[in-house]
Amino acid sequence: MIARSMRGLAAVAAMLFVTGAGAQEVKHYRFAYDQPRNTGYSIAGDLFADKLKELSKGTMIIDQYPGAQLGQEPQVLQLVKAGDVEFAIISSANTATISPQAGVMSLHFLFRDENHVIKGLADPRVFEALKTMIDETTQGLHVIATGSQGVRHMYSKREIHNVADIKGLKVRVQATATEDTMFPAYGAQTVHMPFGSVYTSLQTGVVDVAENSINVYLVNKHYEVAPVLNITEHEANNALVFISDKLWQSLTPEQKGWVQTAANEISSKEPAKAFELERTAAEKLKKMGVKVVDNVDKKSFTAIADPYLDKLAKELGPHAEKIKNLIRSIN
Repeated sequence: MIARSMRGLAAVAAMLFVTGAGAQEVKHYRFAYDQPRNTGYSIAGDLFADKLKELSKGTMIIDQYPGAQLGQEPQVLQLVKAGDVEFAIISSANTATISPQAGVMSLHFLFRDENHVIKGLADPRVFEALKTMIDETTQGLHVIATGSQGVRHMYSKREIHNVADIKGLKVRVQATATEDTMFPAYGAQTVHMPFGSVYTSLQTGVVDVAENSINVYLVNKHYEVAPVLNITEHEANNALVFISDKLWQSLTPEQKGWVQTAANEISSKEPAKAFELERTAAEKLKKMGVKVVDNVDKKSFTAIADPYLDKLAKELGPHAEKIKNLIRSIN
């Protein structure tokens, strides 16, 4: 009887050991972004997490950290470079803080329309050029996907019908050479600050205008302090998905394949879903009584912006120029 009990205990112990060994194979990875849930960034996180879990049979699990829980984008980039955060989706504009040529993706009116953004971000040549740019200009991380939050518009307490309406106004922009050239060319003053400070700065008058996509404006409640949304469509709100080199080097070839395949889900599916969110957000805002100026004279902006496209891309560098040419060649 005792012998049978001992055999039973041994069997249970063996099962526990196997289960424990299996559990040790499951690894959790952090995926950080600065926007809340229900944004293009969370769509990207979900697509990636679901596909990676499926491909790895549950051994590679993504834990998402939305809403800048791990820091604003420039700080998160440094954490990814150091290997302290494994994955992040970061605006291409803020990527320019570690690789200035990434500012090419912020060129005003580089993309013609929504379809051009979706096609451009899914284009393998554009992806390879972006990946090469990061690999050759910075260290500690790699691009594995592209993403979008739609296109950017200007919002304020006042209506903007043409470029003359922003003359002399203080506009919060992302800290890139592109923004610091374009907004002064329009006659505005640029102000740099982390995204998390934009609400209070609009509220207190530190800035007169901010610019972002419609859904970002909605979910962060910027309409409370800037109740006029002006549909300027001046810049695609592009993003890049990164993996830390520290993690990448530790993965097996099979795991690297899973990661890249899961990341491809973002490049191919997320941008279109982000634009769907934009349309839904616009309808919600109109119902809430937000003033939407949708007859902005974009030609007054493009007349100034277009000559800068080639000039700025060339000044940024050869990677930027190549990426600009690839994007412009897409029909």
